[in-house]
Amino acid sequence: MISASSVKELRDMTGAGMMDCKRALQEADGNVEKAVEILREKGLSAAAKRAGRIAAEGIVESYIHMGGKIGVLVEVNCETDFVAKTPEFKTFVRDIAMHIAASNPQYLTKEEVPEDVIAKEKEILRVQALNEGKPEKIVDKMVEGRIEKYFKEVCLLEQPFVKDTDKTIRDVVNEKIATIGENIHIRRFVRYQMGEGLEKKKDDFVQEVMSQIKG
Repeated sequence: MISASSVKELRDMTGAGMMDCKRALQEADGNVEKAVEILREKGLSAAAKRAGRIAAEGIVESYIHMGGKIGVLVEVNCETDFVAKTPEFKTFVRDIAMHIAASNPQYLTKEEVPEDVIAKEKEILRVQALNEGKPEKIVDKMVEGRIEKYFKEVCLLEQPFVKDTDKTIRDVVNEKIATIGENIHIRRFVRYQMGEGLEKKKDDFVQEVMSQIKG
């Protein structure tokens, strides 16, 4: 049984019609994230419909964590300068910058992770599974599952949003596309952490950022 609240949630996330959302949820056995994918594949979500539009406007936002220990620059594109100047869009980009400061993604998407990095990670995961005593015949399947978890840790669009961990950054972007009505694209980012790579006492900067966001 698909609840009305689930249909509304999916509609808010994608901008698709109510019946399209209901059918997608039924096809996905109630899994909202899978339903989003189904709608995008069918070209029914706002994100899918606007994906081909050129997004050449936008802003570069900076976020400096209190005390100057972590700094982030992120470029987020939209279609018009009008939208780029709105408080809603600026707040959205600011949230993305703060998320990057807290979650330290290494890549934007799964597709950006180099093949040699993936191969090395898979080998580590394979050895871990064998050391856990898992039967070799199921190890490869386990590795594929665990590599998806790895992507959720290192790829910005796959990470749980720090302000609402039930959503990924990809979900948050798609929701904003639906509400703003323009294509939105996180193009690039860079994160600096003071003393990174140097021998020094380690402070929990990530926890500090998280506490500030939630505070």
